[in-house]
Amino acid sequence: MDYAVPDSSQSASMSDLLSALLLGILEGLTEFLPISSTGHLLIAQHWLGERSDFFNIVIQAGAIIAVTLVLRQRLWSLATGLNQRENRDYVMKLGVAFLVTALVGLPVRLAGWELPETVTPVAWALVIGGVWMLVAERFAARMPDNETVTWKVAIAVGLAQVVAGVFPGTSRSAAAIFLAMLLGLSRRSAATEFVFLVGIPTMFAASAYAFLELAKDGKLGSENWTDVGVAFTAAVVTGFIVVKWLLSYIKRHSFSGFALYRIALGIGLLLFLPAGN
Repeated sequence: MDYAVPDSSQSASMSDLLSALLLGILEGLTEFLPISSTGHLLIAQHWLGERSDFFNIVIQAGAIIAVTLVLRQRLWSLATGLNQRENRDYVMKLGVAFLVTALVGLPVRLAGWELPETVTPVAWALVIGGVWMLVAERFAARMPDNETVTWKVAIAVGLAQVVAGVFPGTSRSAAAIFLAMLLGLSRRSAATEFVFLVGIPTMFAASAYAFLELAKDGKLGSENWTDVGVAFTAAVVTGFIVVKWLLSYIKRHSFSGFALYRIALGIGLLLFLPAGN
C-alpha cells in the first residue's frame, strides 16, 4: 500500500498561514490597548518570523477599520450634527490634533528620527510608559471630573502621537490618553474616545503614506495575499471586540492593570530576549 508523503511546501504554507492568523489576532488585541502593539509584535516575530512592512501596514489598517466600526455612531452623529456648536467645536479639535501630528510628525519621519524597533529601546519604553501611566492616573484621580476637550488637550494629543512614533513601545493610545487626562480631560472614557477618534485619520494617513513608500520602492509584488487576507480579517474582528470591550471596561475600572502589565512585559523582554532582536 502506498502512503502519501506530506508535501513540505504545503506544510510550510500552512505554517505561514497560522503565523499570519496569530499576528493578525495579536495586532487587533494590542493596537488600541495602552500596552504597545510594537512590543507584542516584536515578541511574536521573534518566534513566528519577521513579516514585510506591507504585511504590517495591512494588519494595522485592519485595526483602524475595527475602531471605525465601533465608533461609527459617534462619527455619524458628529458628521450630521455640524449645525450644532458643540459638535463643530469637537470636530475642529479633532482636526487640530490630527494636523499637529501630521505637521510635526512628517518632518520627524523624513529626518529619520526614530529609535530602532529592537528589544532594548522597546522594553525601556514599556517600563517607563507603565510607570508614567500609574503616576498620571493618580494625579488625574485628584482632579475634578471633566469631559470637555480643550484646545490645549487637542494640541497635546497631537504631539503625544508624534512622541509615540519616535519611541516604539511607548503606545500611541497610552501617551495621548494620559497626557489628555493630566491636562484636564480627567474622565477616562472621554479621553479615550477623543484619542481613538483622532487615531482614525492619523493611522489611515500613516498607513497610506507607508503604502505609497513601498509602492515607490517596488516592494508590493512579492506578498502572499492569502496570508495578508487572513491576518487583515483577524485584525478587524479581534480589534472590534477589544475596542468595544475597552470602552465599556474603563467606565468602571482604572488603567493600573495595563500599567503593571507593561512594566512586567518590559522587564521580561530585557531579561529573556537578546538585545539585537
